[in-house]
Amino acid sequence: MAALPPNFLAQSLGRIKPSQTIAVTMKARALKAEGRDVIGLGAGEPDFDTPDNIKEAAIAAIRRGETKYTDVAGIPELRQAVAKKFKRENNLDYTPQQCFVAPGGKAIIYNALLATLNPGDEVIVTAPYWVSYPDIVLLGGGTPVSIDTRMEDGFRMTPEQLDKAITPKTKWVILNQPCNPSGACYTREQLKGLTDVLMKHPHVWILTDDMYEHLVYGGFKFCTVAEVEPNLYERTLTMNGVSKAYAMTGWRIGYCAAPVPLINAMTTLQSQSASNASSIAQWASVEALNGPQDFIPKFQKIFEGRRDLVVSMLNQANGIHCPTPEGAFYVYPSIKKLIGMKTPSGVVINTDEEFVSELLTSEGVAVVQGAAFGLSPFFRISYATSEKNLEEACNRIQRFCASLR
Repeated sequence: MAALPPNFLAQSLGRIKPSQTIAVTMKARALKAEGRDVIGLGAGEPDFDTPDNIKEAAIAAIRRGETKYTDVAGIPELRQAVAKKFKRENNLDYTPQQCFVAPGGKAIIYNALLATLNPGDEVIVTAPYWVSYPDIVLLGGGTPVSIDTRMEDGFRMTPEQLDKAITPKTKWVILNQPCNPSGACYTREQLKGLTDVLMKHPHVWILTDDMYEHLVYGGFKFCTVAEVEPNLYERTLTMNGVSKAYAMTGWRIGYCAAPVPLINAMTTLQSQSASNASSIAQWASVEALNGPQDFIPKFQKIFEGRRDLVVSMLNQANGIHCPTPEGAFYVYPSIKKLIGMKTPSGVVINTDEEFVSELLTSEGVAVVQGAAFGLSPFFRISYATSEKNLEEACNRIQRFCASLR
């Protein structure tokens, strides 16, 4: 295969790396294709099927001929549904003109950051963070500033940490809760502590990634930034999507609401990139947001049972400590006690990357190393798969950890 000419690729591409979560999933699929018995726990994707009423809405849209280009920011019916959703579930008043639809939640973040960042601008993220946040900041010419959270604090950023991290160069704070990868959530009181800090810094905007909003457990009450502190409404982008709660990852629909000037800027950017999200997926999403929501508690209950199974079994593994997350469908266990130990073949586990590599090689369990999320030594498991798979995977992890010396 011929090499590319020198300096052919953009310098900006050198600032980012491929998504580690996608890489783990692809590696697991490749090993399965070779005949290996692999349990993949890397993908952040519900294993449930998209509800039938949503699929039927997409089929009906096809039959009506809804297969053309749409408005860049989304069809009016979906922007209206988004506005209704924010009012119904978050007590936030947005007009359809303040709402925006993109091909996935990642595209919302991409559009917002690339439309606003200039060289030298800083964006605060909390580690562990979703793998794409820092890379999208870097691609936009900005500088990611990571705040390391502590397991002892439930992987939650404290007001003191936030206040210390803000500088005159800070343009955005990205707050993701329930968090991918830790599952951490903020109570209303904890969130109020952060919004009090943000009120002191009027130049800072907030991007709140609420993608896992509906996947909270044990009676936890979700709330979002502009809901807790209405005075931050004019500098908050509230983001969500249909991927997780509605089991629609492949439909690629993310949505958000924000002040109109920001929405207009994001629309300009998207008009020169993706143009618009899939028309058919948009009509399916109208049904998702406006239609019956009764399946969501059923999904919650199943996920909560899986969470409890995984936490219990991992805490029985030698050297692993696994906190119980409040939401999402991930656990983020510590392997601090396993660092420096050896596998039966003599490989020393010096990092969480080496841990997950040896786990995959010896036991066929694919997980993602904590280094990918900016905080080590941990690893992430997605429990968005069957209890049978989870139990078998945890048995293998227990066996692997017991073999270390």
